[in-house]
Amino acid sequence: MQFVVAFLKKLPWVQIALFVGGLLVGLVWGYWVDPVDFVDATPSYLRADLQEDYLRMTIDSYRLNPDPDAAVARWKALGVGAQQAFTEVQNDPQKADPAIIKNYGELIKNVLSSEPAQAESSGMTTVQMVTLGFGIIVLVGLLGYGGLYIYRLLGKRGSGEVTPTMQAVEISRNAEKTNFEQLGLAPPITQTMTTYVLGDDLYDESFSIDTQAGEFMGEYGVGVSESIGVGEPKKVTAMEIWLFDKNDIKTATKVLMSKHAYNDPAIRARLEPKGELVVVEPQAQVLLETATLQLLVTVVDLEYGNGAMPADSYFDRITLELAIWPRQG
Repeated sequence: MQFVVAFLKKLPWVQIALFVGGLLVGLVWGYWVDPVDFVDATPSYLRADLQEDYLRMTIDSYRLNPDPDAAVARWKALGVGAQQAFTEVQNDPQKADPAIIKNYGELIKNVLSSEPAQAESSGMTTVQMVTLGFGIIVLVGLLGYGGLYIYRLLGKRGSGEVTPTMQAVEISRNAEKTNFEQLGLAPPITQTMTTYVLGDDLYDESFSIDTQAGEFMGEYGVGVSESIGVGEPKKVTAMEIWLFDKNDIKTATKVLMSKHAYNDPAIRARLEPKGELVVVEPQAQVLLETATLQLLVTVVDLEYGNGAMPADSYFDRITLELAIWPRQG
């Protein structure tokens, strides 16, 4: 169950919500606000019974004005439904002269037989075919992206291999939370453990802040801010902590950096616009404040990676405790 919860948290809910919202807005706009108006459409778009009525008028017009060009043009305007409509007219002439119907049919047969054979139309216009093709491409792309996302998130779980995400969930579950009441502090509104493990390239955690009555107060979270080196997995050297308060116009952010990144002027220059830079130390605490909320971040566990990169440059594992209180005063 813990794994399922972690998996759901890592889904790109913002992107999914934007996609679904855009799709709904497009449908509402296209069907109700500004629907498509057909202008100068051919009779091929009519229902079968209306195509039959059109052909009866065409034959009656041919009786009064036997113009072969106009008669053939009107037949072709019916598209693939012309032959079926003509069969219905033959079977039920109504007030039409059967001889006129027969002459009209022979005219069409003679003209069409003298023309080069054409592939039977599927009834789809060029615009419809292009739209359908584009839709298929988009759908395939979304399915491919979703499949790749799930594969990278779950790894080879089916083979029994423990993925970085599974390791992180287990570490967070076993980590002991701080008892703030024993320290003389009020219990936090919410208190969460989160762990990053090397190989979890999609690490991005976010949590909602709600009152006991269920009132939404804001959100907070942590995600990858900077990586170094090349290749996979990503070698994360900095993480961004953020706190959103519905009563504040600004989102508070701070960047937790490895020792190497903190002492690298180029990396510092890239990350300074994101918020205050803080070097990560075991058991260190970082405080974020907004108009009505406080977020205390505690580095519960930290282990740097060992590889070809500089010492203390990227995280092999880091566990953070995130606790929220209302801001007094």
